Amino acid sequence: MRWSMIKAGERLDDLQRGGLRILQKTDGFRFGTDAVLLAHFASPRPKDRVVDLGTGTGILPLLMSARSPGASFTAIELQPEMADMAARSVSLNQLEGRITVLEADLRDAPSLLGCGSADLVVCNPPYSPLGAALANADPAQALARHEVGCTLAQVIESASKLLRNGGRLAMVFPAQRLLELLDAQRAARIEPKRVRLVHQRVEDAPKLALAEGVKLGRPALHWLPPLILCDADGAYTEETNSIYYG
Repeated sequence: MRWSMIKAGERLDDLQRGGLRILQKTDGFRFGTDAVLLAHFASPRPKDRVVDLGTGTGILPLLMSARSPGASFTAIELQPEMADMAARSVSLNQLEGRITVLEADLRDAPSLLGCGSADLVVCNPPYSPLGAALANADPAQALARHEVGCTLAQVIESASKLLRNGGRLAMVFPAQRLLELLDAQRAARIEPKRVRLVHQRVEDAPKLALAEGVKLGRPALHWLPPLILCDADGAYTEETNSIYYG
């Protein structure tokens, strides 16, 4: 382990997946349950070329690399500090041959990588529209949680340009904004195909939606069984444990 690659104010977390580790800020933005669920839901196929728009510290390509050994990944991140952390996490895990981190605006990804170059695009976008809530004072937190850098429509438009015809876009989004998400996908010629709602407990309303669309796909929306994260006692369900620990 190359401890010299860990900077002040950072910590190295075990992803509980084949020895994978990730660098994160001790006090700052860290990945959450939504990223873990999306990495499992997206399920890259062998030899897929995957692009992660707004990778943060690289959690999605790291987790997906363990589940899909034949896939390759390009991780796009606007913030220099986050992109640097993601690149160092890739290096610490010796995955430089499979994961490439680019410091760039996700709206520029099609021109950088080529239109139609991706088989799968994944994105865990900001959840709050600009002006809908008070933005976080921390710039990194604000970019991750609020549409201050780009809008939902711009994210999906970039994904559509990146995808080959028949390519897939997998996203996680608040359940209450699901219709907005699906409308934006269809406006960008991505047909919604799979949706799975995520509930904290079986009696709770859904809090997240996992959604996959296909570029130029035919209309046919498949509702997957709901994902229940916790049982009545607050412990993870068997499926949640399987998603987290493989």
